[in-house]
Formats: sequence, structure tokens, C-alpha cells
Amino acid sequence: MGCTWSGLNALYEVVSAGQEVWVNERRYKIVRQLGEGGFSFVYLVREHTGEHPNRAPKSDPFVSADGLYALKKVLVQTDEQLELVKQEIKISSSFNHPNLLPLLEHSIIAVKGAQEGLWNQEAYLVFPVHLDGTLSDNLNTLQAQGQFFPTITVLHIFRQICAGLKHMHTGDTPYAHNDLKPANVLLSKRKDQPPQVIIMDFGSATVARKQIRSRSQALALQEWAAIHCSAPYRAPELWDCPSQIDIDGRTDVWSLGCTLFATMYGVSPFEYSLGESGGSLQLAAMSGQIKWPPGPNPPYPDSLHKFVTWMLQPNPALRPNMEDVCIHVEKLVAKFPTGMNGLWTLQNP
Repeated sequence: MGCTWSGLNALYEVVSAGQEVWVNERRYKIVRQLGEGGFSFVYLVREHTGEHPNRAPKSDPFVSADGLYALKKVLVQTDEQLELVKQEIKISSSFNHPNLLPLLEHSIIAVKGAQEGLWNQEAYLVFPVHLDGTLSDNLNTLQAQGQFFPTITVLHIFRQICAGLKHMHTGDTPYAHNDLKPANVLLSKRKDQPPQVIIMDFGSATVARKQIRSRSQALALQEWAAIHCSAPYRAPELWDCPSQIDIDGRTDVWSLGCTLFATMYGVSPFEYSLGESGGSLQLAAMSGQIKWPPGPNPPYPDSLHKFVTWMLQPNPALRPNMEDVCIHVEKLVAKFPTGMNGLWTLQNP
């Protein structure tokens, strides 16, 4: 696993700006909190080089010129949580791809719990920081201004998401992300180029292929998905799993279709449908019926709508795999060269 068990941070609480935390032999000062969710917190941190100002970071390609990084702190209170964070570390460490957020450093340390004499663990994961926000942040800004990404920007963002997922799906051990959504996609501005796209948060990632051969296995998968897979982007087979089915990376392809729709219109397709008529998100997803919002002027091309519909086949056997999706997105990019539909658009979140 490569996890480091250390007492350096024992009794040490990272809760506010100015405090420091050790991750193995590296010391970081908290600048501010970036976010939180469940049992985890994400901080903007600056590495303190101290007596070793010229020491290169462990992963040289990701050295930060200003020493800034993102630090994820995970509270570990049960054996199940410990196994989950170890799995996240293992999976994150296995990737080397420009569209997947690399894990630079990690440690798991023992800390004193709230009850006297009780010791728990905390995990610290260090990543490169991207401060231009997530795809979700940028979509919210565009929506507030009544604006949309141009078609070519939508395609270049989506092509990079596809490239990252394909790498996950086709490695020696194929992994599924399981929680792909705009909030888990980082965007970084680049001058006169489309934004760089980086998929993050592998806390829900698992091996992509699963064989379900009983009702108890199906129910267990549904319960797991209810915790780990965001409902507006969850594939139908994870809502109502058959007792006999082979699950694979096409659960991510469903999430991809929802993410492409959201990149165009600012909301997932079945959230949009429910906003129109109300009802059950599960039933809306399982029906696969898509309603198209009024779009930009000029509107998105029909070929983009057909692409979304192709990925949102309720029957996973009819859904394309990542190889098919990547081939198709390249064809669409070739049809809409840069400059046809406006300049690259990326707002400050």
C-alpha cells in the first residue's frame, strides 16, 4: 500500500490557517480550507522547506513553483474507513496521466480520539493544487450570467475527461471512477488553448468489473452505490441491480453522458427533467428519457445531443464502452475546429 504509519502528528489537529502538519518528512502550513465532505477536509497548503530549501519534491514533474499544494485530510474511525482510504491511496498512486490528479505524498498516522485512551487514524494525501475551480464551479458562474460554453469548448473539455477515464479503464487493473460528475473535474486556464481538465477524487473508485450472481450481491451493490455514487449521475444498474449481471466501466459511461449534458446546460439531465415535472430521480434515470433545455444561440448541434443519448442507454449492454466514446469524440472535434463557435470560454468561479 505504501502507507506510512507515524507518530509525528499525534495529538495534532489541523483546523485553521497558520497551523502546520507533517506528511512523512515534509512540513506544510495551512493557508485556508478549500472544501469538505463526509469525513474528509481539503486544505490549500504551502510546503515549508526549512533547512532544505533546494530539496526537490518526490514527484519532480509536479513541483509547485510557489510551494502550494492541496492537502486532503481523512478522518479514520473504523476498519472499513481505513480500508477505503488505503484503497484510495493504492488506486490514486497507480495513475500517471495528464487528465488524472496525481497523488504526490501520503501518510496514515495515529491520533488521540475524543474518548480518553482511544486512538484513531488520520490520512493525509497531498496533490497538486488547481485554483481555477471545478467544472461545476465554472458552470455555476456561466449559468448566473446566462451564458454557455461554446460547442468546441464543450468538446475539448469532454475529450480530456474521456482520455482520463480511458486510462483508468484500460490499465493492468481496470478501475471505474464511480463518482464522475462536474464537481470532480478540475479546470485550469491555459492561454489561447482550451482549459486543462483533471479528474479528481478517487475515494469511490473500485475495480471496474464485478460479477453479480445473487440477489444478496445485487442488494449489496445497490447499498454501496447509494453511499458512493452521486444520484444524478448514477447508472440505472446501480439503482436497481439485477441478480445476474456483469458490471463494468459502462457505469462510468453513463456518468459521462450525464456530465456531457451538464457541461452543455449546467445541470444533469435527470435533475433537469425533475425540475420540469417532479418525481423520482431513480425512475427518471431508469427510463432514459431526456428533455433538452433551451440552449445557446446558436444552439448545440444535433450530433452532440445524439452523443449524449448514445451514452445514456438504460441497458448497459447497449451502451458504448470508453474506446467507442473516445473514437466518437475525436470525430466530433474534427467537425468543429477551433474558432467556429467562438473563443475558448472559462470564467473565474
